[in-house]
Amino acid sequence: MLERISGSLLDPDALYASNIELFHSPELQGLNMVMGFTGFADAGHVVKQINTELLDSLDAQPVAVFDADQLIDYRSRRPHLSFVEDHIQDYQEPRLALYRLVDGLGKPFLLLAGFEPDLQWERFARAVVNIVEKLDVNLVTWIHSIPMPVPHTRPVGVTVHGNRPELIEGISVWKPTVEVPAAVGHILELRLVEAGRNVAGYVIHVPHYLAEAEYPTAAVAGLEYLGAATSLMLPTDRLRESGREVSRQIAEQIEASEEVQQVVSRLETRYDEKADGMVRRSLLANENDELPDADDLGAAVEAYLARENPGQ
Repeated sequence: MLERISGSLLDPDALYASNIELFHSPELQGLNMVMGFTGFADAGHVVKQINTELLDSLDAQPVAVFDADQLIDYRSRRPHLSFVEDHIQDYQEPRLALYRLVDGLGKPFLLLAGFEPDLQWERFARAVVNIVEKLDVNLVTWIHSIPMPVPHTRPVGVTVHGNRPELIEGISVWKPTVEVPAAVGHILELRLVEAGRNVAGYVIHVPHYLAEAEYPTAAVAGLEYLGAATSLMLPTDRLRESGREVSRQIAEQIEASEEVQQVVSRLETRYDEKADGMVRRSLLANENDELPDADDLGAAVEAYLARENPGQ
Protein backbone atom coordinates (compact mmCIF):
# COMPACT_ATOMS: atom_id res chain seq x y z
CA MET A 1 0.00 0.00 0.00
CA LEU A 2 1.33 3.40 -1.00
CA GLU A 3 1.13 6.27 1.49
CA ARG A 4 2.03 9.90 0.94
CA ILE A 5 4.35 11.45 3.47
CA SER A 6 2.60 14.30 5.27
CA GLY A 7 4.16 17.73 5.35
CA SER A 8 4.35 21.05 3.59
CA LEU A 9 3.45 21.25 -0.09
CA LEU A 10 7.02 22.45 -0.63
CA ASP A 11 8.45 19.43 1.16
CA PRO A 12 10.36 17.39 -1.46
CA ASP A 13 9.19 14.15 0.14
CA ALA A 14 5.58 15.19 -0.53
CA LEU A 15 6.27 14.62 -4.25
CA TYR A 16 5.84 10.87 -3.92
CA ALA A 17 3.79 8.20 -2.20
CA SER A 18 5.83 5.37 -0.74
CA ASN A 19 5.33 1.74 0.12
CA ILE A 20 5.99 2.37 3.81
CA GLU A 21 6.72 -1.23 4.81
CA LEU A 22 9.08 -1.85 1.90
CA PHE A 23 10.66 1.61 2.05
CA HIS A 24 11.75 1.05 5.63
CA SER A 25 12.81 -2.57 5.12
CA PRO A 26 16.48 -3.33 5.90
CA GLU A 27 16.75 -5.20 2.60
CA LEU A 28 16.63 -1.90 0.71
CA GLN A 29 19.64 -0.48 2.53
CA GLY A 30 22.94 -0.15 0.63
CA LEU A 31 21.69 -1.25 -2.79
CA ASN A 32 22.76 0.14 -6.16
CA MET A 33 20.32 2.35 -8.08
CA VAL A 34 19.79 2.66 -11.84
CA MET A 35 17.96 5.67 -13.28
CA GLY A 36 16.43 6.18 -16.72
CA PHE A 37 14.18 9.07 -17.75
CA THR A 38 12.33 9.19 -21.07
CA GLY A 39 11.63 12.42 -22.87
CA PHE A 40 15.12 13.85 -23.32
CA ALA A 41 17.46 13.00 -26.21
CA ASP A 42 16.48 9.34 -26.14
CA ALA A 43 18.22 8.52 -29.42
CA GLY A 44 17.41 5.02 -30.62
CA HIS A 45 14.81 4.88 -27.81
CA VAL A 46 17.56 3.41 -25.64
CA VAL A 47 16.16 4.48 -22.27
CA LYS A 48 12.65 3.42 -23.18
CA GLN A 49 13.87 -0.02 -24.24
CA ILE A 50 16.01 -0.48 -21.13
CA ASN A 51 13.22 0.55 -18.75
CA THR A 52 10.73 -1.71 -20.51
CA GLU A 53 13.09 -4.68 -20.54
CA LEU A 54 13.95 -4.38 -16.85
CA LEU A 55 10.36 -3.92 -15.70
CA ASP A 56 8.97 -6.65 -17.97
CA SER A 57 11.71 -9.22 -17.37
CA LEU A 58 12.42 -8.83 -13.66
CA ASP A 59 10.23 -8.98 -10.58
CA ALA A 60 9.44 -5.33 -9.80
CA GLN A 61 7.98 -3.98 -6.56
CA PRO A 62 7.06 -0.27 -6.36
CA VAL A 63 8.91 1.47 -3.56
CA ALA A 64 7.76 5.03 -4.30
CA VAL A 65 5.53 6.56 -6.99
CA PHE A 66 5.93 10.23 -7.89
CA ASP A 67 2.94 12.52 -8.39
CA ALA A 68 2.73 13.14 -12.13
CA ASP A 69 0.29 16.02 -11.68
CA GLN A 70 3.01 18.02 -9.93
CA LEU A 71 5.79 17.16 -12.36
CA ILE A 72 4.47 16.97 -15.89
CA ASP A 73 3.10 19.51 -18.39
CA TYR A 74 0.28 17.52 -19.94
CA ARG A 75 -0.36 20.02 -22.74
CA SER A 76 3.19 19.89 -24.04
CA ARG A 77 3.51 16.11 -23.62
CA ARG A 78 0.01 14.69 -23.93
CA PRO A 79 -0.53 11.10 -22.75
CA HIS A 80 -2.05 8.65 -25.21
CA LEU A 81 -5.28 6.68 -24.99
CA SER A 82 -7.41 4.60 -27.31
CA PHE A 83 -10.78 5.50 -28.82
CA VAL A 84 -12.55 2.25 -29.67
CA GLU A 85 -15.73 2.73 -31.74
CA ASP A 86 -17.84 4.48 -29.12
CA HIS A 87 -15.76 4.59 -25.94
CA ILE A 88 -12.36 5.55 -24.55
CA GLN A 89 -9.99 3.03 -23.00
CA ASP A 90 -6.35 2.23 -22.34
CA TYR A 91 -5.35 5.61 -20.95
CA GLN A 92 -1.56 5.56 -20.68
CA GLU A 93 -1.07 7.37 -17.39
CA PRO A 94 2.36 9.00 -17.06
CA ARG A 95 4.38 7.13 -14.47
CA LEU A 96 7.62 7.87 -12.67
CA ALA A 97 8.46 5.43 -9.89
CA LEU A 98 11.18 3.83 -7.84
CA TYR A 99 11.15 0.03 -7.95
CA ARG A 100 12.93 -2.79 -6.18
CA LEU A 101 14.08 -5.34 -8.74
CA VAL A 102 16.05 -8.59 -8.54
CA ASP A 103 18.64 -9.43 -11.22
CA GLY A 104 19.32 -12.77 -12.88
CA LEU A 105 21.45 -13.95 -9.96
CA GLY A 106 18.96 -12.97 -7.29
CA LYS A 107 20.70 -9.72 -6.37
CA PRO A 108 18.32 -6.84 -5.50
CA PHE A 109 18.73 -3.31 -6.84
CA LEU A 110 16.70 -0.13 -7.27
CA LEU A 111 15.35 1.34 -10.51
CA LEU A 112 14.05 4.90 -10.84
CA ALA A 113 12.30 4.94 -14.19
CA GLY A 114 9.69 6.88 -16.11
CA PHE A 115 9.09 10.29 -17.66
CA GLU A 116 11.52 13.16 -17.20
CA PRO A 117 9.78 15.81 -15.08
CA ASP A 118 8.84 19.01 -16.89
CA LEU A 119 8.48 20.96 -13.65
CA GLN A 120 10.06 21.36 -10.20
CA TRP A 121 13.47 19.93 -11.09
CA GLU A 122 15.22 21.15 -7.96
CA ARG A 123 12.46 19.92 -5.66
CA PHE A 124 12.44 16.58 -7.46
CA ALA A 125 16.24 16.39 -7.15
CA ARG A 126 16.01 17.04 -3.42
CA ALA A 127 13.43 14.27 -3.11
CA VAL A 128 15.67 11.79 -4.94
CA VAL A 129 18.76 12.78 -2.94
CA ASN A 130 16.74 12.33 0.25
CA ILE A 131 15.73 8.84 -0.86
CA VAL A 132 19.32 7.97 -1.76
CA GLU A 133 20.47 9.09 1.67
CA LYS A 134 17.64 7.38 3.57
CA LEU A 135 18.36 4.10 1.78
CA ASP A 136 22.13 4.65 1.87
CA VAL A 137 22.37 3.81 -1.83
CA ASN A 138 25.83 2.49 -2.70
CA LEU A 139 26.08 3.75 -6.29
CA VAL A 140 23.67 5.67 -8.50
CA THR A 141 24.02 5.08 -12.24
CA TRP A 142 21.91 6.72 -14.92
CA ILE A 143 21.72 6.46 -18.67
CA HIS A 144 20.62 8.40 -21.72
CA SER A 145 21.52 8.40 -25.40
CA ILE A 146 22.36 10.97 -28.05
CA PRO A 147 22.68 10.91 -31.85
CA MET A 148 26.28 11.00 -33.06
CA PRO A 149 28.11 10.89 -36.44
CA VAL A 150 29.16 7.26 -36.03
CA PRO A 151 28.52 4.22 -38.23
CA HIS A 152 26.40 1.32 -37.04
CA THR A 153 29.16 -1.04 -38.24
CA ARG A 154 31.43 -0.10 -35.34
CA PRO A 155 31.09 -0.85 -31.60
CA VAL A 156 28.56 1.28 -29.74
CA GLY A 157 30.41 4.16 -28.07
CA VAL A 158 29.77 5.59 -24.63
CA THR A 159 30.72 8.65 -22.61
CA VAL A 160 30.91 8.17 -18.84
CA HIS A 161 30.86 10.98 -16.29
CA GLY A 162 30.48 11.38 -12.56
CA ASN A 163 32.73 11.04 -9.50
CA ARG A 164 33.90 7.45 -9.91
CA PRO A 165 37.17 7.63 -11.92
CA GLU A 166 37.53 3.84 -12.05
CA LEU A 167 34.27 3.71 -14.03
CA ILE A 168 35.35 6.46 -16.41
CA GLU A 169 38.98 5.85 -17.32
CA GLY A 170 39.46 3.51 -20.26
CA ILE A 171 35.78 3.56 -21.18
CA SER A 172 34.82 7.03 -22.37
CA VAL A 173 35.60 7.59 -26.05
CA TRP A 174 34.45 11.21 -26.07
CA LYS A 175 36.00 13.76 -23.68
CA PRO A 176 35.18 17.20 -25.03
CA THR A 177 34.42 20.48 -23.34
CA VAL A 178 31.06 21.53 -24.74
CA GLU A 179 27.88 23.26 -23.61
CA VAL A 180 24.83 21.02 -23.85
CA PRO A 181 21.14 21.31 -22.91
CA ALA A 182 20.55 20.06 -19.37
CA ALA A 183 18.42 17.07 -18.48
CA VAL A 184 17.01 16.22 -15.08
CA GLY A 185 19.58 13.42 -14.89
CA HIS A 186 22.35 16.01 -15.06
CA ILE A 187 20.80 17.99 -12.22
CA LEU A 188 20.46 14.84 -10.15
CA GLU A 189 24.10 13.98 -10.79
CA LEU A 190 25.22 17.44 -9.67
CA ARG A 191 23.13 17.30 -6.49
CA LEU A 192 24.22 13.76 -5.68
CA VAL A 193 27.88 14.70 -6.05
CA GLU A 194 27.30 17.72 -3.81
CA ALA A 195 25.75 15.36 -1.25
CA GLY A 196 28.84 13.15 -1.38
CA ARG A 197 27.10 10.20 -3.02
CA ASN A 198 28.66 7.92 -5.65
CA VAL A 199 27.25 8.54 -9.12
CA ALA A 200 28.09 7.67 -12.73
CA GLY A 201 26.23 8.69 -15.87
CA TYR A 202 26.39 6.82 -19.18
CA VAL A 203 25.72 8.47 -22.54
CA ILE A 204 25.21 5.92 -25.31
CA HIS A 205 26.22 7.06 -28.81
CA VAL A 206 23.61 6.15 -31.44
CA PRO A 207 24.24 6.54 -35.19
CA HIS A 208 22.51 9.74 -36.19
CA TYR A 209 20.62 8.08 -39.02
CA LEU A 210 19.07 5.58 -36.59
CA ALA A 211 18.21 8.05 -33.82
CA GLU A 212 14.46 8.14 -34.53
CA ALA A 213 14.07 4.36 -34.68
CA GLU A 214 14.32 1.75 -31.97
CA TYR A 215 17.93 0.57 -32.00
CA PRO A 216 18.16 -2.49 -29.72
CA THR A 217 21.91 -2.88 -30.19
CA ALA A 218 22.48 0.41 -28.35
CA ALA A 219 20.08 -0.64 -25.57
CA VAL A 220 22.04 -3.87 -25.12
CA ALA A 221 25.25 -1.87 -24.81
CA GLY A 222 23.61 0.36 -22.22
CA LEU A 223 22.51 -2.61 -20.13
CA GLU A 224 25.98 -4.10 -20.33
CA TYR A 225 27.62 -0.89 -19.09
CA LEU A 226 25.10 -0.52 -16.27
CA GLY A 227 25.49 -4.16 -15.31
CA ALA A 228 29.27 -3.92 -15.23
CA ALA A 229 29.21 -0.78 -13.07
CA THR A 230 26.73 -2.21 -10.56
CA SER A 231 27.82 -5.88 -10.67
CA LEU A 232 24.33 -6.88 -11.80
CA MET A 233 23.25 -9.47 -14.35
CA LEU A 234 20.71 -7.53 -16.41
CA PRO A 235 18.52 -9.15 -19.09
CA THR A 236 19.58 -8.64 -22.71
CA ASP A 237 18.47 -11.77 -24.59
CA ARG A 238 15.27 -10.34 -26.10
CA LEU A 239 16.96 -7.11 -27.09
CA ARG A 240 19.84 -9.03 -28.68
CA GLU A 241 17.36 -10.99 -30.80
CA SER A 242 15.58 -7.79 -31.83
CA GLY A 243 18.95 -6.23 -32.60
CA ARG A 244 19.85 -9.00 -35.00
CA GLU A 245 16.64 -8.45 -36.93
CA VAL A 246 17.08 -4.68 -37.03
CA SER A 247 20.70 -5.09 -38.18
CA ARG A 248 19.51 -7.34 -41.01
CA GLN A 249 16.98 -4.72 -42.11
CA ILE A 250 19.58 -1.96 -41.99
CA ALA A 251 22.01 -4.03 -44.07
CA GLU A 252 19.34 -4.68 -46.70
CA GLN A 253 18.43 -1.00 -46.94
CA ILE A 254 22.04 0.15 -47.21
CA GLU A 255 22.80 -2.50 -49.81
CA ALA A 256 19.99 -1.09 -51.94
CA SER A 257 21.43 2.43 -52.08
CA GLU A 258 24.89 3.34 -53.33
CA GLU A 259 24.46 6.86 -51.94
CA VAL A 260 23.81 5.51 -48.46
CA GLN A 261 26.78 3.14 -48.76
CA GLN A 262 29.06 6.08 -49.51
CA VAL A 263 27.86 8.07 -46.49
CA VAL A 264 28.31 5.10 -44.14
CA SER A 265 31.74 4.46 -45.64
CA ARG A 266 32.79 8.06 -44.91
CA LEU A 267 31.60 7.71 -41.32
CA GLU A 268 33.60 4.47 -40.99
CA THR A 269 36.73 6.14 -42.34
CA ARG A 270 36.41 9.08 -39.96
CA TYR A 271 35.73 6.81 -37.00
CA ASP A 272 38.70 4.55 -37.77
CA GLU A 273 41.06 7.51 -38.27
CA LYS A 274 40.10 9.01 -34.91
CA ALA A 275 40.24 5.66 -33.11
CA ASP A 276 43.64 4.68 -34.50
CA GLY A 277 46.29 4.70 -31.82
CA MET A 278 43.78 5.01 -28.96
CA VAL A 279 43.57 8.78 -29.29
CA ARG A 280 42.51 10.26 -25.94
CA ARG A 281 40.65 13.24 -27.38
CA SER A 282 37.18 12.95 -28.83
CA LEU A 283 36.79 10.25 -31.42
CA LEU A 284 33.88 12.17 -32.85
CA ALA A 285 34.57 15.89 -32.62
CA ASN A 286 36.76 17.92 -34.93
CA GLU A 287 40.10 19.50 -33.98
CA ASN A 288 38.31 22.21 -31.96
CA ASP A 289 36.19 19.66 -30.07
CA GLU A 290 33.10 20.84 -31.90
CA LEU A 291 30.40 18.44 -33.00
CA PRO A 292 30.00 18.24 -36.78
CA ASP A 293 27.15 20.06 -38.43
CA ALA A 294 24.07 17.97 -39.12
CA ASP A 295 24.77 18.21 -42.85
CA ASP A 296 27.94 16.21 -42.30
CA LEU A 297 25.97 13.34 -40.82
CA GLY A 298 24.49 12.29 -44.12
CA ALA A 299 20.93 13.52 -44.48
CA ALA A 300 20.54 11.03 -47.31
CA VAL A 301 20.97 8.15 -44.88
CA GLU A 302 18.37 9.41 -42.43
CA ALA A 303 15.86 10.22 -45.15
CA TYR A 304 16.36 6.90 -46.90
CA LEU A 305 16.02 4.75 -43.80
CA ALA A 306 13.02 6.69 -42.56
CA ARG A 307 11.32 6.26 -45.93
CA GLU A 308 12.12 2.58 -46.28
CA ASN A 309 11.45 1.53 -42.69
CA PRO A 310 9.06 4.06 -41.09
CA GLY A 311 7.81 1.65 -38.42
CA GLN A 312 11.22 0.97 -36.89
